[in-house]
Amino acid sequence: MKNIDIGNGKINASEISLGCMRIANLEVSEATKLINTAMEEGINFFDHADIYGGGKSEEVFAEAVDMKPSVREKFIIQTKCGIRKGFYDFSKEHILNSVEGSLKRLRTDYIDILLLHRPDTLMEPEEVAEAFDILHSSGKVRYFGVSNHNPMQIELLNKYLNQKIIINQLQLSITHTGMIDFGLNVNMKKDASIDRDGSVLEYCRLKDITIQAWSPLQYGFFEGVFLNNDKFPELNRKINEIAEVKGVQNIAIAIAWILRHPAKIQTIVGTTNSQRLKDICKASQVELTRQEWYELYRAAGNQLP
Repeated sequence: MKNIDIGNGKINASEISLGCMRIANLEVSEATKLINTAMEEGINFFDHADIYGGGKSEEVFAEAVDMKPSVREKFIIQTKCGIRKGFYDFSKEHILNSVEGSLKRLRTDYIDILLLHRPDTLMEPEEVAEAFDILHSSGKVRYFGVSNHNPMQIELLNKYLNQKIIINQLQLSITHTGMIDFGLNVNMKKDASIDRDGSVLEYCRLKDITIQAWSPLQYGFFEGVFLNNDKFPELNRKINEIAEVKGVQNIAIAIAWILRHPAKIQTIVGTTNSQRLKDICKASQVELTRQEWYELYRAAGNQLP
């Protein structure tokens, strides 16, 4: 497993991370097997959120690894806060309470990275800054980031924060490429040329903010997986063709497509199947050529100008 530097070298982490949203549905023994497989494959980064399983995902994780200081140091743990039932909440009180809950469920004294989940338009950045200062000075959170934020939202936060944003978690897959499409269709009169997110890909590269790709196998907004899906015959034909040449499963090619981008994007995978996770991790050893990358991009239905 290859590692990447997150936040301009602040953290050295596996380029593939295990997303823990679904482990709430596992027996503890099954979760232990999955996490052990991840670590054997070189994954040291685990992504959580306070809402995953209503908090149960964090609890199952802690029980599965028998969390204690000697064990805790082996993991980079990231969790998220800000989504509540029917609304978003970046208030100082909620951020602090959410972190306390995550610390308790994870049975740890600190969280490596805290992300603000989806943007809260009622956010008062001064309050967020106060919360981050308290969490950082107390040693409860080491680094901070966001999820699904555009550049100006990050700029607004960073105006007030003493701990700058080092991560932005964004949806990205071969079939969900808006942040890439716009940059390839500059000065064109077509849908793909519309800048929907403020050049977030280029912005994050300029600011040393690591992009984390979520739902790397999904199309649409949780509409389903594109692999082996009859809706994407040309894409699957091309993926399978390259997979055969590289000697890996098709799922590794789908992940390798993201890892090939020079933005050094960390990919969050949410499988709960240990063998599938092993197949995914082979993506770290796959080297796609420029031609192969663009062939896959076009096979997903994208047109180059």
